[in-house]
Amino acid sequence: MVSKKVVVMNPTGLHLKPAAIFCKEAMNFKSTVTFTFGNATANAKSVLSVLAACVKSGDEIEIICVGPDEEEALDALVSAVKDGLGEPTETSDTDAGGNQ
Repeated sequence: MVSKKVVVMNPTGLHLKPAAIFCKEAMNFKSTVTFTFGNATANAKSVLSVLAACVKSGDEIEIICVGPDEEEALDALVSAVKDGLGEPTETSDTDAGGNQ
C-alpha cells in the first residue's frame, strides 16, 4: 500500500469532467485505487463515487493505491491532480495577463 496527500487546485474541484479524467487515469492500473476526503473513502475508478465525495478546489485528498502497480498508479494520479485534471490551475495562469 502506498498513499500521498495532494491538494486539488483546478477551479471546479472533482466535478464531472475532472472526475471523469481522474477515473480514466485510475482505470489504467490493476491496483485498487481509492482516496479519502474528510470522513469518506471514494473508489477512484467510479465517477459516481468520486462525484459523491464533493471535493472542491483547494481541498486536500489522500490517494491510496494497493496492488501490483501501486507506485505507478500513485505517481500518475498525483501528477494528474497537480496538472489540473484537464483544467488550468490557479497557479498555471498567474503571469498570463501581463498586468502590473
